[in-house]
Amino acid sequence: MPLVTLHHFTDPIWLAEMGGWENEASVGYFEKYVRKVVESLKDYVNYWCTINEPNVLAFSAYVFGLFPPGKKDIRIAIRVLGNLVCAHAAAYRAIHALQPSARVGFALNYRSLQPSKKNFPLDRWAANSQSSIFNNLFPHALVSGRMNTIFGRLHIPQAKGTQDYFGLNYYTRDLVSFNLVKPGGLFARRFYRPEAKLSPTGFFANEPEGMFEGLKWARQFNLPILITENGVEDAEDNLRPSYLAEHLRQVWRAVNFNYPVKGYFHWSQVDNFEWERGWTQRFGLWELDPETQIRRKRPSADFYAEICRENGLSSDMVTRYAPGVLSQLFPD
Repeated sequence: MPLVTLHHFTDPIWLAEMGGWENEASVGYFEKYVRKVVESLKDYVNYWCTINEPNVLAFSAYVFGLFPPGKKDIRIAIRVLGNLVCAHAAAYRAIHALQPSARVGFALNYRSLQPSKKNFPLDRWAANSQSSIFNNLFPHALVSGRMNTIFGRLHIPQAKGTQDYFGLNYYTRDLVSFNLVKPGGLFARRFYRPEAKLSPTGFFANEPEGMFEGLKWARQFNLPILITENGVEDAEDNLRPSYLAEHLRQVWRAVNFNYPVKGYFHWSQVDNFEWERGWTQRFGLWELDPETQIRRKRPSADFYAEICRENGLSSDMVTRYAPGVLSQLFPD
């Protein structure tokens, strides 16, 4: 099942010089681009993702200052998110006009945000506030045609009902504590459990139960769910096999609760240039030498291939590829 993503963070320089997604004109330009791509590929593709992780784009570029243009202004971030909602809605209608049978959605980076102290009201407030802004704003706008923000309500009626599936990207889970001296972080500090296994750079914690939490959360939208990204950066392929097995077990668990999970895409097949972090993180099932373009298969590639062939996860596979979690996944 090929799925094509139409926007994955990068923009042409000429659009960035016009203000990028801060400029409402970006919506019209995006629709024209979408029409061009879909006209060219519609004979080969039926699943389309309009925008990858609009929440990450808006907050990384306009709150945390990590992506271009490196601003730190939550008001601009909200405006950008509103323009991205409009762009998604325009793309959705354009795609269906060109290809009525298409299935169209977007991919949300779901971050499981849990209060550090569940019985402490301020920690619960901080976690809920962060989740409502980061996780909820964009998808709820596609249900109601409104974005309810801390600065007021944006009415975007054309966005209502513009999803055929729910695309969920899941990587990790955070604990959240209230912190009065972090207004730039929305008065919250996010951190990983001290006992959690971390990826080599410490960028992700292996928190498979967060996958189940994300799928449970996504059920509210009453749509088929596609897991559009899930994986871990791990150049030596030490953590990846157990990470993959543990997360797929949580997907299996959700399916057993009759959650409408219809697909899973691993991130990624080959090492990729990871935005502002460059080649410092290796997500691929296959290692890539960026100088020579030579690829070398990691053991997880064979593990994932077996899972795909069998359409399941067996104790024999886990014994061979991730023995450290065998007793956890297949208890006697």
